[in-house]
Amino acid sequence: MEYLHLFFMNKEFGQWRQAFAKGIAVIVSVMTLLVLSGCYSDRMTGNYMEFPDIADLKSDIIDDHGVTKGEQEVNMEKLIEQNERELDPYTINAGDTIKIIVYNHPDLTSQMVVTPDGYIGMVFLGQVQVAGKTLAQAAKNIEELLEEFIRSPVVGISPVEIHSETVTISGACAKPGMYTISNSMRLADLYAQAGGSSTRYYDGQVLDAADLVNSYFMRDGTRLPVDFSKAIEEGDMNNNLLLRKGDYIYIAVRSESMVCLIGDVGRPHKRIWDKNLGILELLTTGGGLRETHWSHAIIIRGGTDNPTLYRVDIDGILRGTKPNVFLQSGDFVYVPHDNASEYNVFVRKILPTGQLMNTLISPYRVYDTYH
Repeated sequence: MEYLHLFFMNKEFGQWRQAFAKGIAVIVSVMTLLVLSGCYSDRMTGNYMEFPDIADLKSDIIDDHGVTKGEQEVNMEKLIEQNERELDPYTINAGDTIKIIVYNHPDLTSQMVVTPDGYIGMVFLGQVQVAGKTLAQAAKNIEELLEEFIRSPVVGISPVEIHSETVTISGACAKPGMYTISNSMRLADLYAQAGGSSTRYYDGQVLDAADLVNSYFMRDGTRLPVDFSKAIEEGDMNNNLLLRKGDYIYIAVRSESMVCLIGDVGRPHKRIWDKNLGILELLTTGGGLRETHWSHAIIIRGGTDNPTLYRVDIDGILRGTKPNVFLQSGDFVYVPHDNASEYNVFVRKILPTGQLMNTLISPYRVYDTYH
């Protein structure tokens, strides 16, 4: 141990020791200044405070789907207009079965199916086009054609089976397909007739496959602002539209509706959305938060075309001072790093290293230890 003592007390080693200690001190000081000044791994979390806190948004300003009060009013006007619009008169079309009666001429009375190209066959007249005509228009046309063969013909036409007044429902319903409608059939009736939601097996669970939030209703090439949840689950008459010929309804598939968790969490991942999924549940499946997380998370909502960003006080939620925030389909939840927390972790991890270095460069402490 005498040799060890002499080595540490050697003048050359002392100079080296002092230079090394100064170097360590400079490195620690520079790193500390960089972290405190925000130049080291600057997360710019201060900028995120400009985004509105989602807990502060009032229901009369914005709804659960990110629609403002003004947009809600416009959408409601569109739905009311559709519900009050008079039904278009029935027109004969391919596949319909009609009965034609020529009064006082029972031999000309017949029942027939309209051909795919829109024609029927009649005695004397041969092929007569009826598709696209109302019952009155088709009857008048036949009367005019029959005048060449009989005096003052009177024709009546009545539908027997109507197969052309149809709507289509597809996607995550049990029995997708084309359905014949009546003038009193509504969206919820069609959904029930199609068997409701289909089911999917996912992650060990049997789940309803239907995602009503992202389902849509097309009419005349235009997407109507229908809230399927209100129409089907609540029976809201404004959203539960009367169906019309040619309507197309798509029930979105739940497995296509995901939420994504990224950032300073244990396990960034995506998972299937459901209406009971909140920030707490998403963080739980994400392995919790890392110790360097910022106090708030950022919700990116509305897709990449027109995203809206909100702040969520996750520390407040975990403390129980803020309510859990429920997520919407397609949400991205980003948990940023926090500079101050990152610095605290840095100091805690560098401190044992500094103590070790101090021990190695302190000859008297080493000597006392081994003497």
